[in-house]
Amino acid sequence: MLSVHNLTKNFGSRRVVDDVSFEVGRGRLTGFVGGNGAGKTTTMRMILGVLQPDSGTVTLDGEPVGESALHTFGYMPEERGLYPKMEIGEQLAYLARLHGIDKTTAIQRADDLLERLGLIERRRDKLEALSLGNQQRVQVAAALVHDPGVLIMDEPFSGLDPLAVDEVVAVIAEHAARGVPVLFSSHQLEVVERLCDDLVIIANGEVRAAGSREELREQYSGNRWSLETGSDVGWVRDIRGVTVEELAGTSVLFDGEAAVADAVLRAAVERGTVTSFRPVRPTLGEIFRDIVVDAPTTEHDEKVAAA
Repeated sequence: MLSVHNLTKNFGSRRVVDDVSFEVGRGRLTGFVGGNGAGKTTTMRMILGVLQPDSGTVTLDGEPVGESALHTFGYMPEERGLYPKMEIGEQLAYLARLHGIDKTTAIQRADDLLERLGLIERRRDKLEALSLGNQQRVQVAAALVHDPGVLIMDEPFSGLDPLAVDEVVAVIAEHAARGVPVLFSSHQLEVVERLCDDLVIIANGEVRAAGSREELREQYSGNRWSLETGSDVGWVRDIRGVTVEELAGTSVLFDGEAAVADAVLRAAVERGTVTSFRPVRPTLGEIFRDIVVDAPTTEHDEKVAAA
């Protein structure tokens, strides 16, 4: 397990990461989301040892993360950092060899990843000859080619079309299935919802929520209910304590305490057939918006961290 303990980072008088703690379990895909300047990139760079925290620690399976452990990490930065005039197959094999992998195995791993990511026929092309989306796929391959023990990815789906997203998701999920802790950030909340097992939401340098996808959906579900019957449900508006959000013929979406929802259900049963009655759980996008609505962010974090 990768554990982040009370990380804090200041740039001058500005605190950009404030006492951040969370865990990335083995075999778990953990989404790390927040607005621009929320502290995601700075936190990732402290985990990787690129930036030194002012306080706090990072451990892997209970041991402090040092140079030896960091050598096993795979990292995909948001900014493209590969060699534009180098063939992509050669480049990936070279990166694998930097991690101590023999030449034959390095070439095979590079080709396997390019095959999985739909780029094997382009293996002799220079990076600069590829579209931005295909360059992003190569960045993903570069983070994976040495078969990392921990995977950290900053906006891995940026610039990818839906088919490419599915290909990248499948490759990342395979690594997680082998017990690799995976931490990834993304602004594409629908992809995060589909992919992640756990979620960490950060705003203004502070963790505002963390937990499994289902735990967070349960925690922030509120008192919204959906009712579908075999007849008109306009009568729901007359029940004390109900706030109707949507009403369409035989179905209604409403807010109300649990006791109010019970009253609505009893009234519906008395009137005839109830085809569906359930609490409405929010999407991760809705949870994210609810949490950060009172925490406006700026772009200072990434700008300062990149300096």
